[in-house]
Amino acid sequence: MPKPRNKAGTSKFILALGTLAAFAVIGGVIYQSQVATDYGPEYISLPQPVAEPVNLAAPVPEAFIAPPADTILTPDPSAPVTAVTKLPSIDNSDGFIRDRMLVMKHAAELEKWLSSDDLVRRSANYVDGLARGLTLHKVLPLTAPEGSFATHTEGEIIWLNAGNYERYDTAVEVIASLNMQSLAQMFHFTRPLLESAFAEMGYQPRQMDGIILQALDNILATPIIVEPIQLKRESVAYKFTDPNLEGLLPLQKQLLRAGPANTQRIQEQALALQEALLRP
Repeated sequence: MPKPRNKAGTSKFILALGTLAAFAVIGGVIYQSQVATDYGPEYISLPQPVAEPVNLAAPVPEAFIAPPADTILTPDPSAPVTAVTKLPSIDNSDGFIRDRMLVMKHAAELEKWLSSDDLVRRSANYVDGLARGLTLHKVLPLTAPEGSFATHTEGEIIWLNAGNYERYDTAVEVIASLNMQSLAQMFHFTRPLLESAFAEMGYQPRQMDGIILQALDNILATPIIVEPIQLKRESVAYKFTDPNLEGLLPLQKQLLRAGPANTQRIQEQALALQEALLRP
């Protein structure tokens, strides 16, 4: 479990992941979205539907996200009236979210990511999965890795082929190109929509914040492994030989398969977003 943080620290990390995962762009998060659509042996020890429960604290985590300093919760009646963009309902928000994300960064891959319907609800479900250590690629299908999963052997030893890491470069490049300050502003502005989506799943706002915090912690806690990674094969699936790696969350094992450089780029973006959210 992550160490307790004070209110300010909590807000920083939650806000970072709220933007990251809510719009399926980071994720630290969000990188783990690069899962293949076919279910070959690459899926290292992914849990079966009724097996291998994920290690989680039973209670739903809670936290508090403070609004930005310049957010006026109770407007001054004497202040001049300015035009305010009204949020659509959650049922009619897809075009609104899609247009504003593509203004930030118009890339073919990002446009493909945003082509799903019900973006806010899908994003909320995706974040909830990240907090439980899962990558719900059926909920929010993003860019699959290019090519096929590869290993190489030395005698009876099986190694993860480092050439696999390049298969994730396209998706990671999109994430790395996004402006974290703009994403922070997007999160604050569209937060009411996210709260509605989480409420439909039975969560209170503080629980939504805690879920976002847990998801970010899972991404940032992923180890950076620069040494060759040894595998073993059981049935049709590969597993990590090192029990410490095999014991990681499915989300973290997905990041390991993307390689140390790509994982580090995702984590750097998460930290850059955190910093952007702290600026007054």
